[in-house]
Amino acid sequence: MKKNRYILLVILIIFSFFISLSFGSVKIPLNEILKDKYIDILVFMRAPRILAAFFIGGALAISGATIQNIFQNPMADPGILGISSGASLGAILAIASGFSTTFGFSIPAMAIFFAFASSILVYKLATVKGKAQTLSLILSGIAINLFLGAINSFILLNISESQIKEYIFWSLGSLSGKSWEYIVIMSIPITILTIFLFRKYKELNIILLGDENAISLGLDVVKFRKNILFLISILTALAVCIGGNIGFVGLVIPHIIRALVGGNNRDVLPLSFFFGGIFLMNTDLISRVVLAPKEVSIGVITSLIGAPYFIYLLVKYKKESF
Repeated sequence: MKKNRYILLVILIIFSFFISLSFGSVKIPLNEILKDKYIDILVFMRAPRILAAFFIGGALAISGATIQNIFQNPMADPGILGISSGASLGAILAIASGFSTTFGFSIPAMAIFFAFASSILVYKLATVKGKAQTLSLILSGIAINLFLGAINSFILLNISESQIKEYIFWSLGSLSGKSWEYIVIMSIPITILTIFLFRKYKELNIILLGDENAISLGLDVVKFRKNILFLISILTALAVCIGGNIGFVGLVIPHIIRALVGGNNRDVLPLSFFFGGIFLMNTDLISRVVLAPKEVSIGVITSLIGAPYFIYLLVKYKKESF
């Protein structure tokens, strides 16, 4: 059964990849994809952005699944917990300070630092007697997001017009113009971190038993949470640096996976990664064709899908609380 599941996954990935190659501002029939006249478009424009969508979607989805697990909170995701805002602040500080032109890795480095710092701050604010409550997490995340957003706005008032345009386009989420260099830079660390998270499925399953039970089984819960938060911050920062703020992927995909296969992280983590990649590949395709030849920011599409789902979760949580 599981073997058939992963065979289907591979088929979906291949199908989504070739459909995404075929459609765009220039439609290329599938039977003509290998012809020389389309090589430049396919190899240097569409293929790298499709792969970028896959890795970014996978990184965001597995980050969301892991955050929901370690906080035992179905409404947690990198965006809600302030990780994405922290990464955005780090990126814009690198651009505004000029470090991005002087030091090649300043954007991802600063994005990772601020993503981790914001996630720790939200976690500390929301923690009461060693446990982070659902409502506290949401309120703390909203507060930190607003605070970081205010800092971003202040920075935007003091940078050049060209930088402002670049930031606004980036902040809405876009995979346009991604080259093979981006794929190499992001795919290697994302793959390594994702495999590491896969290997931690047993500990993540133990966390689901509750902190007291996890401690009795020998797991250092506080240290484990901080280590996992650091890894998730890196994953999210890499995704944000390349694609901008692409919201709700980490919220929606893990819920769909758990509804299909249950809560065992041995299945949830890899399936979240691969379905997250497939989801963002197809979302990117929609962003390219819905108003072609114009392009809609991919973050707008994911928000249109994810925001109603988040409202549904809030209503569901409210009903379960009474």
